[in-house]
Amino acid sequence: MAVTEAVLVLRALGLGDLLTAVPALRALHRARPDARLVLAAPEGLRDVVELIDAVDELLPTGGLGALDWPGEPPSLAVNLHGSGPESIRDLLEGHPRELLTHRHPAFPDQVGLEWRADVHEIDRWCRLLEYGGIQADRDDFRLPEPPGPAEIAGAVVIHPGAAYAARRWPPERYAVVAGELAAAGQDVVVTGTAAELPLAQEVADRAGLPASAVLAGRTGLAELAALVAAARLVVCGDTGVGHVATAFGTPSVLLFGPTPPRLWGPPPGDGRHVALWVGDVGDPHAGKPDSGLLMLQPDRVLTAATGLLREKVAHG
Repeated sequence: MAVTEAVLVLRALGLGDLLTAVPALRALHRARPDARLVLAAPEGLRDVVELIDAVDELLPTGGLGALDWPGEPPSLAVNLHGSGPESIRDLLEGHPRELLTHRHPAFPDQVGLEWRADVHEIDRWCRLLEYGGIQADRDDFRLPEPPGPAEIAGAVVIHPGAAYAARRWPPERYAVVAGELAAAGQDVVVTGTAAELPLAQEVADRAGLPASAVLAGRTGLAELAALVAAARLVVCGDTGVGHVATAFGTPSVLLFGPTPPRLWGPPPGDGRHVALWVGDVGDPHAGKPDSGLLMLQPDRVLTAATGLLREKVAHG
């Protein structure tokens, strides 16, 4: 029996990183329809990976230096993780017949695309595939509806957490937005990880929301995806949940601070999403809220949120 050739893709990062790679993953699947596409990514993302029709298998990989390719050398390895050198080294250890990657001086004999810092994350990986002769559709990022029902349908989802403090808008400001929307008759819930439960509770308490509105720590990734897909609106920072809203076409207000939305935001011109940014560029991994992010005030966020909610009512 012939062994199906494998295409190995490395993207051992977070939720937003995974979702910005969907157009590239689908382009690879179209280019190699008979190959088994294996995605090396964290096990915790499995519920969302299973929604990506282009991926045949998840190879659980916790980060750089953790890739363990178990089978015959893949016919193609694709570096959707970064520019190297660690990601290039991880893939080369699997002895692929071909490697598609950005160029890095640590591997002078490895051909690759020149890395650019000034392109949108979706565009970055589509450009890499096109460098390798594979056409990619940058608009092919939508996900199908999750299979499971949402715990609450039609809610306004407030997600105050972010991986780094630089991207966390103050909880008291989220509370103003949550409280005003709840007073206007919206069903408001606050989400987050188990570690973000105190933050979510603070937002809810300041907003006067009931304890039942705090879903932080109560939803796994599958449940969170279903909640966002069924939501009326998502309000959050530059984080993975914003990309979930984009993937499901759920209206969103996204608060950007140190990173401009032209690099990580929703598609320009899509009226379902409003990306707020004051024009400052800073360190997205800093240990305190970005100064530009702090320039965003609750009234501006509320204006954007109420505008999107009116649009949703008007268009059904």
